[in-house]
Amino acid sequence: MLNISHNKVHVSVNLESFKSGKKVIHDRYYKYFNRFLLAFAIIGIIVLFLPWTQNISGKGMVTTLKPDQRPQSIQSPIPGRIENWFVKEGDLVQKGDTILKISEVKSDYFDPNLVSRTGEQIQAKTQSVGSYQEKVLALDRQIVAMQKERSLKLQQAENKLVQAKLKVKSDSIDLVAAETMKEIAQRQYDRTLTLEIEGLKATKDVEDKRLKLRENEAKFISQQNNLLSSKNEVINAQVELSRLDASYADKISKVQSERFTAQSNQFDTEAQVSKLENAYSNYEIRNKLMYVTAPQTGYLNKALRAGIGETFKEGERLVSIMPSEYDLAVETFVEPIDLPLIHIGEKVRIQFDGWPAIVFSGWPNVSYGTYGAEVVAIETFISDNGKYRLLLAPDREDQEWPVAIRVGSGAKTIALLDDVPIWFELWRQLNGFPPNYYKPLTAKTEKK
Repeated sequence: MLNISHNKVHVSVNLESFKSGKKVIHDRYYKYFNRFLLAFAIIGIIVLFLPWTQNISGKGMVTTLKPDQRPQSIQSPIPGRIENWFVKEGDLVQKGDTILKISEVKSDYFDPNLVSRTGEQIQAKTQSVGSYQEKVLALDRQIVAMQKERSLKLQQAENKLVQAKLKVKSDSIDLVAAETMKEIAQRQYDRTLTLEIEGLKATKDVEDKRLKLRENEAKFISQQNNLLSSKNEVINAQVELSRLDASYADKISKVQSERFTAQSNQFDTEAQVSKLENAYSNYEIRNKLMYVTAPQTGYLNKALRAGIGETFKEGERLVSIMPSEYDLAVETFVEPIDLPLIHIGEKVRIQFDGWPAIVFSGWPNVSYGTYGAEVVAIETFISDNGKYRLLLAPDREDQEWPVAIRVGSGAKTIALLDDVPIWFELWRQLNGFPPNYYKPLTAKTEKK
């Protein structure tokens, strides 16, 4: 009632006579309501000063702590065709157990005796290498023999040259003697001729001296011819010496050329042997790859290639396996603005999908159904979803995680930060400020 009109109803009508009027207009109503408001205000003020744990929420999934404990798929490094399965989905296989058998699909490897034939080729090429080695040794011996023969022949030619030089010297001496005898004969002839003119010698004596002079002149000319012949023999010996040296050098060069050719063929054959040995090892290893084995102990989850006779390419996934022993962990993601607030060893609360929980994010001690964890790894590069990935391991000081949790199930995470009053958190949320930036005490201790 706004009481605008001058006609007042409460004057002419007694409102307290009505049941609703008694409940509303009675004075005790204001008294109880005021007490309620006062109590609510006091409780609200007390609550504002209660501690509140700042936190960062995120969603993630259950994974494993180590990369080798996570689910993996088994591939074949070679293409092939499925021939036989030895296991079924859900079986527990030990490391090295045979999972399936495959066969070749490439025509280069169809020959069942490929390994043995390659071994025979290696043996033949190895014998060829031995033959080339023997040929090289034989040519080495031939070169040594020719070098010895050349040395002897050169010594023989040098001896002939020395003999020819000595003969030249001997003929030179004989020529000087013949020249001396000719001069003596000439003087005797002149002297006899003078005496014959004076009448002291007979004509017969003059003729004898003239004959002797002619004989000495003939001997002198003959000795000159002998000296020229000796000089020619020296020249011939020098020519023979050069010829022998050149001839044997040519013969030795030819043998050395044959040796190098044989050695080159030996090296080439050795390279072929090495290639064949490499191919032999590859064929042996390829034969072992006809059986796909388990890389570690675990459970077969799903056969990705199921049919008999189905072909596949190299590197294509055939079956997935989950290790039987693993350490659980949770991967979660945080916004880039919250990344500076996260540190290694930070405490985190986790709520697993399928496990009932009552969560008070600001009061983790009051929450029910959550489990403790701590940050063990922080990704330094942003993920495809625009957030940074964190890896959480179980907190050893907290309650153990449920045994029935499986890898791949969802999880909600709450990273616990600094403790502040509730009024401060409300003020921060209303103003859109980030949580307090701080560093753990462990980081400060390490810095000191």
